[in-house]
Amino acid sequence: MIKSMTGFGKSILQLPTKKITIEVKSLNSKNLDLNARIPSQYREKELKMRNTIAKTLERGKVDFGLFVEITAEETSTKINEAVVKDYIKQLESIHNSGETTEFMKMAVRMPDALKTVREEIDEEEFKAIEKSLKEALDAIEDYRVDEGKALEKDFTLRIKNIGELLEKVIQMDPERMEVVRERLHKAVSDLKEEVDQNRFEQELVYYLEKFDITEEKVRLANHLEYFTTTLNSPDSNGKKLGFITQEIGREINTIGSKSNYAPMQQLVVQMKDELEKIKEQLLNVL
Repeated sequence: MIKSMTGFGKSILQLPTKKITIEVKSLNSKNLDLNARIPSQYREKELKMRNTIAKTLERGKVDFGLFVEITAEETSTKINEAVVKDYIKQLESIHNSGETTEFMKMAVRMPDALKTVREEIDEEEFKAIEKSLKEALDAIEDYRVDEGKALEKDFTLRIKNIGELLEKVIQMDPERMEVVRERLHKAVSDLKEEVDQNRFEQELVYYLEKFDITEEKVRLANHLEYFTTTLNSPDSNGKKLGFITQEIGREINTIGSKSNYAPMQQLVVQMKDELEKIKEQLLNVL
């Protein structure tokens, strides 16, 4: 069963004095690239939350956000009274117009006018946050599984198409070899020179062996079967499937270079087109 690296999960935790919203979004990436946005009071728990996310999602470009909305009357941010008074005093000394209200508006926007009282993280609260994080991760995992099922259907269809094109190649191969043989015979006869028939047959066998694609046909069929087996395995194997597609592409390219026969090369182009679509979608597989 494969999973997509694309997904989104969200969970909302309502506490007596605050509402905490957790969002996790992921896109495709070769490795785990985790970006976290959390309030400063939860920084000491960031590493633990990162580890939880990494164990669950494994790979992908992940954005994790923890947003806090205070719902009670109390707030952890206080006006730094002494600093604000000093700012007002300085402003009045520059321009003594008696406009204290305007100076107040300016002062509260100055640096250090507000101070945040650091709160110790309550362990019970953090346990609730961990549970909420798990709910968000479960949601994104469900999303990834659903996306993976859609990708699996597409891969199965593409591999089936390549397999059917391979069958056409196999059926066409005897005809191709006969055409190649006749082409070589004609090339020699056009020379209008007497040739040693035994030597000609030896050379003919040599050239026909160069055009032989028996091994490539067998290997390509094996790779297609291996891809399907890996696709249906219990784990998601995006990287492994990527390696198999490289081998599939190598065999298809070799068949194309050896074919020397336009109808077969047309089939090879179709196989390449199907394979490119697989490669493009594999970038999203975990």
